[in-house]
Parts: sequence; structure tokens; C-alpha cells
Amino acid sequence: MALGAVAEPPVRRRGSDYAQLSRRISQAGLLERRPGWYVTRIVLTLGAFVAGWVGVFLLGDSWWQLPLAALMAVATTQVAFLGHDAGHRQMFRRRGPSELVGLLAGNVAVGISYGWWVDKHNRHHANPNHEDEDPDVGAGALVWTPEQAMETSGVNRWLAKRQAYFFFPMLLLEGLNLHVASIRAIVGRENGRYTTPMRHRAVEAALLVAHTVGYVVLLLAVMSPVKALLFAVVHQALWGLYMGCAFAPNHKGMPMPTAEDELDFLRKQVLTSRNVRGSRLVDAALGGLNYQIEHHLFPNMPRANLRRAQPIVRAYCVEQGISYAETGLVESYRQALGHLHEVGRPLRG
Repeated sequence: MALGAVAEPPVRRRGSDYAQLSRRISQAGLLERRPGWYVTRIVLTLGAFVAGWVGVFLLGDSWWQLPLAALMAVATTQVAFLGHDAGHRQMFRRRGPSELVGLLAGNVAVGISYGWWVDKHNRHHANPNHEDEDPDVGAGALVWTPEQAMETSGVNRWLAKRQAYFFFPMLLLEGLNLHVASIRAIVGRENGRYTTPMRHRAVEAALLVAHTVGYVVLLLAVMSPVKALLFAVVHQALWGLYMGCAFAPNHKGMPMPTAEDELDFLRKQVLTSRNVRGSRLVDAALGGLNYQIEHHLFPNMPRANLRRAQPIVRAYCVEQGISYAETGLVESYRQALGHLHEVGRPLRG
């Protein structure tokens, strides 16, 4: 999608535009930490997560474990949101406490590498929706540009033609994909060097092993192998679906800048992001990621402040003549799927 399709015509302005907005946000006190809010959020989220696993242990060898697996998928995603906030230092200014929460939420509770995710996510934030720089829109199981679609072959080409129809079913495999990607990041080497930078590689590896062993042992200790396998399938599949549904509305179907688009930081972040309107229930369900524009402009802003920052950012974008994308949740999915379908058009010729 051409950048000019959102902001017509694309205007190049001085970088100080972001500085002016940043001053307004800072003067409103929205970059201040919210320790009380996060203590409450952590207690409630981890409380529900631990209570769920206690329920798994107490319920024993019962088919009611499968509905509980679905609930655990929700709890697991909420814990992952805490890891996301820690990675952006929304909870603490210092690296140490942030990394501790990230490792506990990511490696121990969820089973994904915190260090791998931070590296990948920081590259996304630096160049959102940039085909060559953003790892989230690189060609893979899905393709995001017609050029990527034309480079596919075999099964991937067949899938690219129909990827809009397979998007949600494929998210059922996203949980497995995250686990595999974490392992590859920890052990992957090329030319004698690790391919993914990671500060605590040995610790992360040990924590992932502990998570996997604990997960398998608990399930097999309380239920039959068949029920344990089905529990794991339901839990991991729905967790992946939930995670995908939380992240999909944010950038999919938005403009994809190239090296030829000389954008300042403000426009790079705003023009490639989409907000999702909704109540505080939507805020909780999407982990605050529904304020994607504000989050990309101020990634270390505590999640609880994003709702208050939105009217300031939106008004400033109007002043500067910058397109500010905001829509409902269902419409955001429609736009994302529409983009995926359009990308496959050259293959359907």
C-alpha cells in the first residue's frame, strides 16, 4: 500500500514536531511511572494464572480440563502482556527489575524467550511496517506485499493466493511458532556466532527448560496422556490465536514505507499504526495495544496512561495535518484481511 494513500499528499516536516508533542505529553504527567497500578495488575494477573494451574491440579483426570485450558490461554496471554510492558520499561526505569519481570513472565510463565522477543520487538518499533527492516512483515507463512507474493512457490504460493481465508486458522499455530522461534534464537549460530543478541542466554535456556519440564510433568501427573495432549493443544492453540488477534489490528493493512519514504519519527510511527476504539474492557482484552499510535510514539509510557494520552496525540495530529487511523475492532480485522487478500491478487490473475 502506498504511503500517500493515508496522508495526501505526504508532507515532510521538521523532526521538532515530535519534540513539541513530547513536551505536551510530559507536561500532562503521562510519562510518570504507575507503580500502584502495576502492582495491582501484576497481583490480579498472576493470581489468576496461578489459580488456573492450581485448578488444573485439583480437577485431575477430567474432560473439564479442556474448558479450563481455554481459560488458561486467556490468563497466559495476559501474563505475556505484562512481559511486553516490562520489555518497554513501562513498570520500572531501571533495566534490572524490568528484565527480572520479563524473564519470569516470558521464559518461566509463558515459555518464550524474553531476550529474543525484546530484540525482535525493538526492531519492529524502530521501523514499523518497513518491509526490509521490520521483522513482523518479513516474508514467511504469510506475505505482506505483492512483491513477496510473487517470490513464493509451491505450497507457499498456493497459500499466498488464499491467505486471507487462512489467517485466523493459522494463528492457532502461532503459539507453537513462538516456542520454536525462542529455541532457535537461543541456540542458533552462524559463522561461529549467535544470530540473536541476548544478555542472559544461559539463564534463558535454563528457564525455558524448567518451564517445559514443569508443564509436561504437571499435565501428565494429573491426567491421562490423551487428556494431557488435548489440554496442551487447546491451551497453546488458543493462546496463539489470542496473541495474534491482539497484535493483528495494529499495523496490518496500514502503509508500508520503503527506503524512498523519508519520514521523521512522528510520521513514521503514526502513519503505519492503527488504533482500535472501545471501552476499558477492550483496553484490558488487548493489553493496551489498541492505543497503538500512542504506544509507538511513547513505548515506555505506562499502559494505564495510554487512554489519557490519546486525545492529546489525536489533536496534535490534526494540527499537523497527519492522518490518524482509528476504527472499531471488527473493522480493523476487515482491513487487515482485505490487505492480505489484495496482496495475493497478482497470483490469482
